[in-house]
Amino acid sequence: MNIAVDWRAEARRVNFRKEAFIDGNFVSAASGKTFACTSPVDGAVLAQVAECDAEDVDRAVKAARKAFEAGAWAGQSPKSRKRVMLKFAELIHENANELALLETLDMGKPISAARNGDLRAVTECVRWYAEAIDKIYDEIAPAPRTALALIEREPVGVVGAVVPWNFPLLMAAWKFSPALAAGNSMVLKPAEQSPLSALRIGELAADAGIPPGVFNVVPGFGETAGQALGRHMDVDALAFTGSTEVGKFFLKYSAESNMKTVSLECGGKSPNIVFADTPDLDAAAKGAADGIFYNSGQVCDAASRLLVEDKIHDRFLSRVAEFAQAYQPADPLDEKTTMGAMVDQTQTRRVLQFISLGQQEGAKLVTGGKQVRQETGGCYIEPTIFDRVENRMTIAREEIFGPVLSTISFKTAEEAVAIANDSKYGLEANLWTNDLTRAHRIARALRAGTVTINNRDGGGIEVPFGGYKQSGFGRDKSLHAIEKYTQLKTTYISFG
Repeated sequence: MNIAVDWRAEARRVNFRKEAFIDGNFVSAASGKTFACTSPVDGAVLAQVAECDAEDVDRAVKAARKAFEAGAWAGQSPKSRKRVMLKFAELIHENANELALLETLDMGKPISAARNGDLRAVTECVRWYAEAIDKIYDEIAPAPRTALALIEREPVGVVGAVVPWNFPLLMAAWKFSPALAAGNSMVLKPAEQSPLSALRIGELAADAGIPPGVFNVVPGFGETAGQALGRHMDVDALAFTGSTEVGKFFLKYSAESNMKTVSLECGGKSPNIVFADTPDLDAAAKGAADGIFYNSGQVCDAASRLLVEDKIHDRFLSRVAEFAQAYQPADPLDEKTTMGAMVDQTQTRRVLQFISLGQQEGAKLVTGGKQVRQETGGCYIEPTIFDRVENRMTIAREEIFGPVLSTISFKTAEEAVAIANDSKYGLEANLWTNDLTRAHRIARALRAGTVTINNRDGGGIEVPFGGYKQSGFGRDKSLHAIEKYTQLKTTYISFG
């Protein structure tokens, strides 16, 4: 039985972890500096959080290296690590309300989405990789009868992870779960906009039995703590989710330091292609609205370009606009709210600038376009739909990362594919049609890491996620994610 939660009352009682979590302990930044963690819900300062920099990152990396070399985690048997990871998942589940509340207060998403969406997915992710630990086999390669060729998958060592603010804990779990399952030590750098849940998860990892030094959390800014992690000579692998612009910096940092392996999940400008023969146009219209307005459009694979066959354009767009009304911004701490806040004032201003630019370039504003609920002190923008967009326009080419939909008409399948692929990004694409042959043909032609057909669900933790082109490389989720955090060793034994 579900028991109603007074989230406002819970918010007044929540205990914010404010210090870095290094070597199993909460510690202040070496400089003593802090930064204000401000809620986009109402503009209130939630906490003054430790502002880590290169010295703190170095402390965390040294703790991680020491734990790895001592075999505190990597040296445990697979079944032992599995037990601890399952306990970790259970603790996340038991503390899901607190963690969801931290997510909502920190970055403004609706509490229902944080609790029933994100936290369930985080728990599932940790549990899934825990179960995988004792089910991944090494190999024996073909060799002469006088030799034995063993191929083993070993942990890389110390893994750095830099994660974004749109799904703070879920994106972190997509990194730390497979990395820990493989036996590595971790240094996690959460986004400066949303550090609170990451600090709490570090504490829960320790409570579950993950040894000191194996899981470290260093809050701070990208240009200081993030860069220090990317440049550190003793970090063996770096996993990043965020903008393409910042992703390129981590490639540079790797080249200028120790050639650490880098995996990137970066920007997107995902096309959502709707043909006139779509079996359920209402489902497609709802999917189009969900695909851009969920999480206030702050989703890397948001379906921000709506490509509609010209013969159904007007009536289909009308239905999308109707479904968009379900996403009017409201109080994120109300369980009925479907659309919360933008993460901060900086992102709010950025999105509003794109909306203004779309109008200047000649796109037609169908609905929305304004900042609302300003009296709350929070950061809220209406669901916004543009029509008569050309793919050359800025709003059709740049990742806005807000609730802004660009609608483009097409006449033929070939034109739709050409428009869809005319982007520097290639994270995801959506396709709606009743023609199975067309669906297969277009799915193969689209340059995207994931293609969904007649749905907006790209699959759960069991399928890989990642992009083509400047959306990055490497895959999160599935067993393929473990490949990023391991390396192959061949041992060739001759019998003489």
